Amino acid sequence: MNNVNVGVVGVGYLGSLHARVYSQIKNANLVCVCDIDKKRAKKVAKKYGVWYFPDYRTLFDKVEAVSLAVPTELHYKIAKDFLNNNIHVLIEKPIAKTVAEAQELIDIADSKNLIIQVGHIERFNPVVRAVEPFLTDPRFIECHRAGPYKKKKRVRDVGVILDLMIHDIDIILSLVKSEVETIEAVGISTFSPFEDIANVRLNFKNGTIADITASRVTKEEVRKIKISQHDSYITLNYLHQDAFIVRKTDNKLLKEKIKIEKTEPLKQELKSFISCIQNSTKPIVSGREGKLALSVAMDILEKIKSSNK
Repeated sequence: MNNVNVGVVGVGYLGSLHARVYSQIKNANLVCVCDIDKKRAKKVAKKYGVWYFPDYRTLFDKVEAVSLAVPTELHYKIAKDFLNNNIHVLIEKPIAKTVAEAQELIDIADSKNLIIQVGHIERFNPVVRAVEPFLTDPRFIECHRAGPYKKKKRVRDVGVILDLMIHDIDIILSLVKSEVETIEAVGISTFSPFEDIANVRLNFKNGTIADITASRVTKEEVRKIKISQHDSYITLNYLHQDAFIVRKTDNKLLKEKIKIEKTEPLKQELKSFISCIQNSTKPIVSGREGKLALSVAMDILEKIKSSNK
C-alpha cells in the first residue's frame, strides 16, 4: 500500500505540530507546508526538509490529503477548494463557521467519495478510549475545561464555545447517544470581543444532563470530566491521562484506577486519518460528527446571545 502524500495549510502553533507528526508517521509522506507568512512557512519546511508555498492552491497537484489549521472563517472556502480538487481534508475544529457550510462540505465529499475528518482531538485521547468499556448509562456529566488567555492569542475569530467547549460537546454527544432537548447557557466577555467564560447545561431526551464550564481566562489549565451512572462514578483527566472509577460493592465504595496506555492524541488522530484514506473507512470524527457538534455549539451561542440581551 502506497504512502499518502500530505500537506499542511497554516503552520502556526497547531499546524506546525501537524507537520511534525506527519513527518513521523510511516504511512504518510509530508510533501509541503503552506502559510501566507512566508518566513514561518520556510522555517517549518526547512525543519522537515519539504517544500513551502504561500498559496494553498499550489498544493492541488502535489498532495492527496491536507490538514487545515487556518482561522475558522477560512475553513469552508479552503476545504471546499481542496475537495473540489479531489483531495481528502482534515479540518481543525470547528468544521466551519455555519452548519450550512458544514453540510455543503459533507455533500461535496460524499459526491466524490472523499474523507472529511474534523480535529476533535480528545476523541483520540487514550483516557477516553480507556473508559469506554466502563460506560453503561451516563446520567449526569460534568465537564470543566479552562486555560490562560495568553496561550490563546492564536484564536482571533471565535469565543470559548468554539475554541474550547466544542471538544466537550463532541465527547458528550458521543457518550450520550441521544438528542439534545433543551439548552441553558450563560457567557461573558472578559478580554476579547467574544465570550471568554461560559457555563452550559444540556438536557437530553433520554434524561441525561450535562453541565459544561469553559474558560480561557484562568491561570491554571484544567481539562476534566466526571460521569455519574446508576452504579458507578467515573473521573477523567485529559491532561494527565488518568481515570478512576468508583463502584459500590458489598455496601462499600471501591475506587479503582483505570489502566491507560499513554499516547500522543495528535499522533493517533493523524494516523487514523491516513488509515481511513488508505482503507476507505469512516473517520471516528467525520464531517457529520463535526457538523453535529457545531450545530449544538451554535444553539448554545444563540442562548448566550439571548441571555445577554
